[in-house]
Amino acid sequence: MRSDGSLPPTVPMGPVDVAYRLAARDGALPLPFVFAFDGPAPSLDSVRARVAERAPRIPALNYRPDPDATVFRRTGALAVERHVREIDVPGTVDADATGRLFLSRPMDVEDGPLWDVWLVRGTAGGHVLCYRTDHTVQDGMGAVYAARALLDDRPGEQPAAPRRAAPALSGITGVLGDLAAGFGAPTPKPGFDGPVGGRTGVRHVTVPLARLRAAGRTHGGTVNDVYLAALAHAVRTWHLEATGTVHPPLPVVVPMSVRAPGEEHAPGNRMVTARLLLPCDAPSSTEAVRRVTAATRRLRDSRRRDSFRVLLAGTARSVGGRLGLRLVNGAVVAGPASSVNFGAPLLHQGAVSRWSAVYSGLASGIRSLMTLTSQRDTACLTVVHDGNLATAAELPDRWLAALAELERTGPAVSAERRVSRS
Repeated sequence: MRSDGSLPPTVPMGPVDVAYRLAARDGALPLPFVFAFDGPAPSLDSVRARVAERAPRIPALNYRPDPDATVFRRTGALAVERHVREIDVPGTVDADATGRLFLSRPMDVEDGPLWDVWLVRGTAGGHVLCYRTDHTVQDGMGAVYAARALLDDRPGEQPAAPRRAAPALSGITGVLGDLAAGFGAPTPKPGFDGPVGGRTGVRHVTVPLARLRAAGRTHGGTVNDVYLAALAHAVRTWHLEATGTVHPPLPVVVPMSVRAPGEEHAPGNRMVTARLLLPCDAPSSTEAVRRVTAATRRLRDSRRRDSFRVLLAGTARSVGGRLGLRLVNGAVVAGPASSVNFGAPLLHQGAVSRWSAVYSGLASGIRSLMTLTSQRDTACLTVVHDGNLATAAELPDRWLAALAELERTGPAVSAERRVSRS
């Protein structure tokens, strides 16, 4: 935004934006942010009124990719009736079915900016609000800031953007190692290899965030460590039961936001990734969380986020886009394993969201992705999977079982057992 408050006619795309354009083959890659509510739904007119008032003041909601894939171009006046729609469904709202709908339904905004808002009402009560954007235009944290500013009764209630730090040599070495892996031979991942096709499936499960925090304290890790370790153990049990064999360590990419303070509403993807091997070969969830915690600590200590940010800033847009596509494709990784913190629950016209979930469609040969979305007291694990990987719908339930196992084990629990036996 200019000093006079106006928006420039164009904003340059970055390498990550180009990578997403290549992955989606110049189409849209939907990125829905879903908020589930109890109680009566607001009227469509009231949602449209709020969107019409706020959207013109949110920079990212006023641009769309130019066909030449080098800039975002400012669009004209907002046609709110094309951007805010409603759906009535019988009974209660089925979160998984709604999730599939948001990935399959085209963004019918003609020449407007690539986002929309959906109000889904169940005839038996409850409703869902969904802010949906194109992943070329916004990353997950960009969607956090946009959804809050567009829909919340307290639009300023948002997570703080990360402060930037100087890069480190070990972090730069780590990035170069990830690039080497991207250009190497395909990585064996038997549970996730195979042809892509069929309908995309979506599964959500929710859990009190306090459980993840408590397990993190028990095992000396973070909420994110517990999420990833439970995911590794879920893949182990899922694959072992199906095949009788242990799954090798699973390569995933962990997205990391590099939106600096003041860039919250800028169009484009302000993010980098790190390659992480989920220890699916670990014999127990306790061993899995120990290995995950050590790996994420190395990422933090090496300042991988800022090392990649600096390297990317010095890379030509077209070259960076192709490198990004090498890092995130189905030959070298199973998919993204994201973690997004929304902060306070969405408050819309006095109603408080029960849970929220942000996720995206699949592209570039990837057959699955996982996201943990947190709001103040609730976490939601979302698994998006290709239709040919139908049994991946079991992973959320296996993740819950792995979390329960982590709660039953660990250094603190083991010490208590030793005391009780003495």
